[in-house]
Amino acid sequence: MGKRKSSKINNIRTFALSLLFIGFIIMYGGVFFREHKTIMTIFMLVGFLVIIGSTVVYFWIGMLSTKTVQVTCPGCGRTTKMLGRVDICMYCNEPLTLDQSLEGKEFNEQYNSKRKTQSQSQSK
Repeated sequence: MGKRKSSKINNIRTFALSLLFIGFIIMYGGVFFREHKTIMTIFMLVGFLVIIGSTVVYFWIGMLSTKTVQVTCPGCGRTTKMLGRVDICMYCNEPLTLDQSLEGKEFNEQYNSKRKTQSQSQSK
């Protein structure tokens, strides 16, 4: 089975959610060390910092999401947000692009890499 594709915004939100759960698990791990106050405190602080990191990532993606280009997906007709030159529809996973030169080509997230596009333009 291939890797399930998702839009970049959803990938970042999933990462932030996983950070939140990891932080809770780390903090819960500290409960097992109730007899050792120092170790318990370290677990609680590390878990708290991971949760704060999750909050920062959510804030960052929220601010980034306000600056994204909104396009109407030709597949499902819904309005979706795009990051970069190519992205995937949040609802139907249809490949999307704003770059006319990439229309009709197979979806590849490498098109968003500036290094790759610079090396392609230099080789022409």
